Amino acid sequence: MNTYSEAISWIHSRLKHGINLGLARMEWLLKEMGSPEKKLKAIHVAGTNGKGSTVTFLRSILNEAGYDVGTFTSPYIESFNERISINGSPISDDDLIELVRIVKPLAEDLEKGELGPPTEFEIITAMAMYYFANIRTVDFTILEVGLGGRFDSTNTIQPLMTIITNIGMDHINILGDTIGKIAYEKAGIIKEGIPLFTGAKQEEAVSVIRTEAEKKQAEIFQLGIDFSIENYQSIQSGEMFTFLMKETRYENLKVSLLGRHQTENAALAAASLLHMKEKGLLHLEENEIRQGLEKAYWPGRMEVLRENPTVILDGAHNTEGLEAFLSTMKDRYGEKKARIIFAALEDKDLSVMLQLFKNINAEVYLTEFDFPRAAAASKLKEIGKMDDASTERDWRSLIRRVISELGPEDVLAVTGSLYFISEAKPFIMNILTG
Repeated sequence: MNTYSEAISWIHSRLKHGINLGLARMEWLLKEMGSPEKKLKAIHVAGTNGKGSTVTFLRSILNEAGYDVGTFTSPYIESFNERISINGSPISDDDLIELVRIVKPLAEDLEKGELGPPTEFEIITAMAMYYFANIRTVDFTILEVGLGGRFDSTNTIQPLMTIITNIGMDHINILGDTIGKIAYEKAGIIKEGIPLFTGAKQEEAVSVIRTEAEKKQAEIFQLGIDFSIENYQSIQSGEMFTFLMKETRYENLKVSLLGRHQTENAALAAASLLHMKEKGLLHLEENEIRQGLEKAYWPGRMEVLRENPTVILDGAHNTEGLEAFLSTMKDRYGEKKARIIFAALEDKDLSVMLQLFKNINAEVYLTEFDFPRAAAASKLKEIGKMDDASTERDWRSLIRRVISELGPEDVLAVTGSLYFISEAKPFIMNILTG
C-alpha cells in the first residue's frame, strides 16, 4: 500500500460488504488495534438530520476555546479525507495511507474468522479512532453516527456526552417504519450515567428517548424545556437568536449556516458544551461560543456558491431535510424567481418528499446521477405525479443550461442526495469560476 489511490481503492472495495449492523466485528478490530477508543474524550452525535452541522458547531466552539478537535463525519462533499479531520482540516494523504497499512492486515484476518468481513464504514471508523488516539492526538473527538446508533460502529465509544439532534423517517427499511422504532435505535447511543442532550420534538420520540435515558440513569436535557431559543430572526449573513439555559442568557447569537433549523443545532452544541464546562470538563467563555457559532462552516448545507444570481447547494436527502430546505427557500428567496434541481436515492420516502415541491413557487427539474441506488429522473416524476416538472437524465448539461439562463435576481438551488451534491459541487464551481 504505497499510494493514496491504492489506499482509497482498498477502502472502497469494502463497499461490497454492504451495511451489516452490529458491534462484534468493530470490537474485535479495536481490540487488535490496542483499544484506541478508550483513549478518546469523545462526544457522540446521532439523529436523522443536523448531525453534521451540530458536529461543526461543537468543533468550532471548542477551537475558539483553544482545543484541538478531531471529527469523524459522513459522507464527504468534496474529498474523502474530510471524513477524518482535525480542527476542520482533512487528514493528509500520507496519514491515510499509514492507517490503511495498519488496518488492512487486521481486516483480512477478521474476514477469515467466524465474524466475517468488516464493512467500509467499520474500517473508516476504526481508522479514525486510531488516528485521533495515536497518530495526531487531540483534546476532544466528536463522532457522528453513520446509521441509527444502537448497532452503529461508532457505538463502541464511551463518551463524555451524547447528543441526539432530531428524529425523522429515514432508513425505514433498516431502522423501522415508525418514529418510535427509529428513536429506539438512535437512543441506543445513550450510556450509563452519561448526560444526553436532544433536539427531538415528537412526543413519541421523546417518550422513547426518555425511557432509555431513565434505564441508563442518564440525565436528559431537551430543547424547548431545559434550554431554548427566543427572538429568532433571519439576517443577511445567516440567522440570529437568543439562547437560554438555566441562568444563562446569550442575546443576538449569530450563525452563518442558513435556516431556522440551524439555530436548533447551534443551541444543542452550546448547551452540551456549557454542561461540560459546569462539570469541569473544559474551560469556555461566552465570547468563544459567540465566535465559534458565527465562524462555523459546513459545506453542502444551504451553501451559497454565488450571489446575483444566487446559486445554492443543499443536501436535503430525506423528508425532514427537504422540509427545512424548502422552508428556508421561502423565508429567504420567496419573492425571487427560483429554480430547483433535484436528484435522490430510490430507497428514500420519495412519494412524500416529492409532494413537498407542490408547496413552493419554483420551477422544478428532476434529474439522476451515476450511483447504485440513485432513482431515475422519469421515476421521480412518476412517483411524485409532477406533471409540471422537467426531467433530464444528464445532470451536468442541465446544471450548465440552467445557470446560463439565470437572470441577475434569480435563484438556483441544487439539492437532494448528499452523494449527488458531492458530485455537483466541483462541477458547479468550475462553471462559476470558469
